[in-house]
Amino acid sequence: MAIKFAKRMDGLKGSEIRELLKLTERPEVISFAGGMPAPELFPVEEMKKISVAVLEEGGRQALQYTTTEGFAPLREKIAERMNTKNMTNITKDDILVTSGSQQGLDFAGKVFLDEGDVVLCESPSYLGALNAFKAYCPKFVDVPTDDEGMIMEELEKIIQTTDRIKMIYVIPDFQNPTGRTWPMERRKKFMEIINKYEIPVIEDNPYGELRFEGESLPSLKSLDEKGLVIFLGTFSKIFCPGYRLGWTCAAPEILSKFVFVKQGSDLQASTISQMEVSKFMDVYNLDEHVEKIKSVYVKRRDVMLKTMEEEFPEGVKFTHPEGGLFTWVEIPSHLNAKELMPKCIEKNVAYVAGGAFFPNGGRENTFRLNYSNMPEEKIVEGIKKIAEVLKEAIGETAKA
Repeated sequence: MAIKFAKRMDGLKGSEIRELLKLTERPEVISFAGGMPAPELFPVEEMKKISVAVLEEGGRQALQYTTTEGFAPLREKIAERMNTKNMTNITKDDILVTSGSQQGLDFAGKVFLDEGDVVLCESPSYLGALNAFKAYCPKFVDVPTDDEGMIMEELEKIIQTTDRIKMIYVIPDFQNPTGRTWPMERRKKFMEIINKYEIPVIEDNPYGELRFEGESLPSLKSLDEKGLVIFLGTFSKIFCPGYRLGWTCAAPEILSKFVFVKQGSDLQASTISQMEVSKFMDVYNLDEHVEKIKSVYVKRRDVMLKTMEEEFPEGVKFTHPEGGLFTWVEIPSHLNAKELMPKCIEKNVAYVAGGAFFPNGGRENTFRLNYSNMPEEKIVEGIKKIAEVLKEAIGETAKA
């Protein structure tokens, strides 16, 4: 069939993570691949009661359309939470409820990018964001990073020598995929640079509340004096991803454009989902739920890091995240994590090869591990299996 697709489809392909998750649906597979919350922490019993209450108290409203901006009481609660976490003067009018923060990423591409425009991002960066932006045919320039995130001197150098920069995409807190967090000095310097050159910033913050240790740091949005930062938040990692609820917080001029594109995309996020999450926050304490999640994840992180320290061969490095869901592994440069993955799958353990997180390719000697989804005994078993594959690969190259 001679079907002619839009040109933008030429650059799109299935997410490597999503494709890999299909392989790991078998119950015997220990998967460190997806960014999956622990399902045993979902408040199932509480949500049974909440669902009934929402339908009994306002069923007709819950099953009806609502405004594009979102259910007003939920937007008010989101604004209140943001104001208690290093932000000030956020109101419901600054909030657009989206179908997950992933939709906010897609909208950012639709609002800001023409074909050939430049997106600056961390190196590596979140694969889901790169895929969302690719639909709008931009060019990616990845800014070098170190153990403290994006290197500001490199960022300014790139800005000064690159045309058509339309936006910068960053995850300053417990970054996906590396788990790194920007220190305060870098946040301040970043905002100095942004204010100087007046470039819009997409601050993706799905993990910011999941801090296990160290001091909480202010978001870039809280340091934003010119309204250049678009903050993306989500309930997926702190509550339940199945509700598909996130939000965008931005200056009025920018947020209005996001509202326009949402009207053309899906009109609104699910009314009943918004009402149920809002009702949960009325009846229960979301902060207590987040603390419960953190208490489990920190133990799983510690088990994973300890097992890697004990089992991984010499020459393998990994990050020590202070929160979030991921650690990032770097193996000797002559090894390819994507080529080693089938051997791990044979042992019923999975990770995500790191090359896909670099928009312009390279760095195939890296991979991402998730520690939130598997119980501790499975983490130990899975890491030991990956260590076996790494030891064998390093031993084979040493003989060669």
